[in-house]
Amino acid sequence: MSVEHPGTTPKGLPVTHGFAPVSAPDAQVRAAAEQRQQQLTKPAGSLGRLEELGNWIAACQGVCPPAQFERARVVIFAGDHGVAEHGVSAYPSEVTAQMVANFLAGGAAVNALAAVAGATVRVVDIAVDGDTELSIAGHKVRRGSGSIDREDALTEDEVAAALAAGRAIADEEIDGGADLLVAGDMGIGNTTPATVLIATLTGTEPVAAVGRGTGVDDAGWIRKVAAIRDGMRRARPVATDPVDLLRVAAGADFAAMTGFLAQAATRRTPVLLDGVVVTAAALVAEDLAAGAKAWWLPAHRSTEPAHDLALKHLRLEPLLDLDMRLGEGSGALTALPILRAAVAALAEMSTFADAGVSTAAEDAATIDLAK
Repeated sequence: MSVEHPGTTPKGLPVTHGFAPVSAPDAQVRAAAEQRQQQLTKPAGSLGRLEELGNWIAACQGVCPPAQFERARVVIFAGDHGVAEHGVSAYPSEVTAQMVANFLAGGAAVNALAAVAGATVRVVDIAVDGDTELSIAGHKVRRGSGSIDREDALTEDEVAAALAAGRAIADEEIDGGADLLVAGDMGIGNTTPATVLIATLTGTEPVAAVGRGTGVDDAGWIRKVAAIRDGMRRARPVATDPVDLLRVAAGADFAAMTGFLAQAATRRTPVLLDGVVVTAAALVAEDLAAGAKAWWLPAHRSTEPAHDLALKHLRLEPLLDLDMRLGEGSGALTALPILRAAVAALAEMSTFADAGVSTAAEDAATIDLAK
């Protein structure tokens, strides 16, 4: 199955899977940022990776110095998974809808962290197995996705609808002024399809990729390994087709996140990646829209083994390693102040010339003249 739309863009570039080709962040602006870093009142390279982050943000914005983020936006994609009914999680599926209500009430970790980081939160019901407020259900595809260890997650129409929902949500946020996006997740059992996707795409055996998720005991871990093994068996025949892979082995929330991440890149908007669930969607999104990963920054390294596998496959280095595994966008929000610091350092520091501070080169010239 494929939802490709053959044709070309106005510039004659191919369009695949409905996503326009991804252009890279502005290399000339990145070079200008690197040059500015050399002129700021500090030893060259003394702010370490903070300098690299500032350069990346400038390249994404297409301007140097970059502007501070004014509308960082978290979008939580909520959905249930049939595989959760088979003992792969420490919590029942009802918790998904309950946590969605908690997000809307402002009582979850993501709400607290967003307030500190200067971001706002949006929740979208993509596949919650229950009724939610109409304000968040406009993009709902179905009630729960299929149990991927024994059936397809979605139909062909549903995977197309979920991808379209993710694209539309990205467009809504960017058109509404978002200058930095965070994809978050909520769904009991969702680390199981995440691990199936990652282990399949990286060629990893299930036992090397499976983590504890919400904190399953040994018996639950064994059940989870078996479910992932069976899910991978069903996923392997479609592993080279990203849309079919989402249909067979993921779920509506994953497909929507995939569309969201790919569309953000085509719209030249940077994204902070969160944990294993979002990064699993990112693996597929990179296959849908090659080059999209240039617009993503992994915020942290989860305790889930599959997350590290996915990051290495994408060749992306996370900012933090704090033993976090909550999801929701919590790791990304914890890292967001670091990005704000990178912008501030590049944009607000004085140059040597502006501050009247001598540089090492000037000092050397003075010494030579004295001789």
